[in-house]
Amino acid sequence: MLEFTYPDATLIAGVDEVGRGPLCGDVVTAAVILDPNKSIKGLTDSKKLTEKKREQLFDIIKQDALAWCIARASVDEIDKLNILHATMLAMQRAVSGLPIKPNFVLVDGNRCPDFGIQTQAVIKGDLLVAEISAASILAKVTRDREMIELDKLYPKYGLAKHKGYPTKAHLEAIEQHGVNHLYRKSFAPVKNLTLF
Repeated sequence: MLEFTYPDATLIAGVDEVGRGPLCGDVVTAAVILDPNKSIKGLTDSKKLTEKKREQLFDIIKQDALAWCIARASVDEIDKLNILHATMLAMQRAVSGLPIKPNFVLVDGNRCPDFGIQTQAVIKGDLLVAEISAASILAKVTRDREMIELDKLYPKYGLAKHKGYPTKAHLEAIEQHGVNHLYRKSFAPVKNLTLF
C-alpha cells in the first residue's frame, strides 16, 4: 500500500465504484476517510479478497473510519445519463454525504467528477491507496448483498452468482425470461429485448 501525502491535506477521502459493467442494478459508490490513529489491516482491492474477508473488513471500516458514505445512481439514471456520467454523479453523492468534509479526494481510475475539492485520480487506486481500498470494499459488499436479495425476488436470473455481470448463464437467462425493471435498457444486449 502506497502512502500518499499532500500538502495541507489532513482529511483525505478515497472514492470507488462497483457495478459499471453489470447489465442490471444500480451502480454503487463509497467514500471513506480513514482515521490515522486506527490502522485497518488487510485493506486492498476488494476483488482480491475473499467474500468472508470483505464482509469482515466492511464492518471494521464502518466502525473505525472517521467517516464513510455509500451512495448510488439508479438504473433509470444510468439509462438517462449513460454509465460514466451516472457513476460520476454517484461519486459526488458519496463525497457530499460524508458527515465530515474532506479537503482532498482520491478517486480510483483515470477521471474524477467535480467535488468542489482538490481531487486526483489514481489508476489502480483500489490496490494502492488505503482510503480507496476501503471505499471499494464498502461499495462491493453493499452491491453484492443487494444482488443476493434481488436474486430471492427474481430467482430465474442467477443474480446471486454473477451479480448482474454478462456471463453466459446470465445472457441465456435474459433470452429465456426477458428483462424487467432491474435491467439497464441502454446496455446491449438488454436494449433490444422487450420489457415485461
